[in-house]
Amino acid sequence: MKIIVTGGAGFIGSHLVDLLIANKFDVIVLDNFSTGRRANLDHVKDKIQLVECDLSINGDWVKHFKDVDWVFHLAALADIVPSIQKPEAYFNANVNGTFNVIQACKHANIKRVVYAASSSCYGIPDNFPTAETSAIKPKYPYALTKRIGEELVMHWAQVYQLPAVSCRFFNVYGTRSRTSGTYGAVFGVFLAQKLANKPMTIVGDGNQTRDFTYVTDVANALLSAAKSNKTEQIYNIGSGNTVSINKLVELLGGEKTHIPKRPGEPDCTYADISKIKSELNWTPKISIEDGVKLVLENIEYWRNAPVWTPDTIANETEDWFKYLGKN
Repeated sequence: MKIIVTGGAGFIGSHLVDLLIANKFDVIVLDNFSTGRRANLDHVKDKIQLVECDLSINGDWVKHFKDVDWVFHLAALADIVPSIQKPEAYFNANVNGTFNVIQACKHANIKRVVYAASSSCYGIPDNFPTAETSAIKPKYPYALTKRIGEELVMHWAQVYQLPAVSCRFFNVYGTRSRTSGTYGAVFGVFLAQKLANKPMTIVGDGNQTRDFTYVTDVANALLSAAKSNKTEQIYNIGSGNTVSINKLVELLGGEKTHIPKRPGEPDCTYADISKIKSELNWTPKISIEDGVKLVLENIEYWRNAPVWTPDTIANETEDWFKYLGKN
């Protein structure tokens, strides 16, 4: 089988590529390297076809969809603050890019489409664990654009019978996680601080909890979704647990300092994964303790990552407080 992974040079995408290669699939990666890194695919570059392209612009990248069986659409811009500052870029990447991809899938009669959605669509949830039927309340442009992309995919599944499912990720972490951003990459922030012998910057009191989901579990969930016969369905992908930021710092080991709590951030993220467990027979395998060990074994990956301090974080998140603080 031939498979396309958009955003395959990214954090989650590169782990999915590894899994697909291990399962003997022919893999084509489409990426513009806005957030992905070529180094993430260096170990498999002779086993894949790598195409550099911008999916938000119609181009000859469409030709690669011919005779492809499955498409995993992971390409997107992430992070809260940049999405507030540059909403047009996020709309182009996450909405227009998704529209172009599903149009290419429709014209090429792709057999399975799996969309990478975000649990940020729930905003500050009312119930925990949070089920797929929970209210959609995006708090910032990144969350909104990912949700619009999901709606496009589900609508194409309904109207054009494009066999598609969407997977909402909860706090994915692991090796190769992003080294940029003051949100959504807490491991990258903490690991760079640890390497630089700087205190880890804890937002608020650190009692907030997150559903940290190890990246290989996520890759396996995506493959399970592709192998299924489900369509027009949405699945949460989480760890089945929730862990405090204070506990994470304890597991990583190091000093800590506190910075102000940020508006629009939930005190808890916790996925209800009963649907994916029952319908796709998927369960997470990696505990937070084992996942942190794997990350620490590969900590040198973050050696050249930016080292955030309370002052630089305050400067970077100024627009966050300016706009989201009014909600």
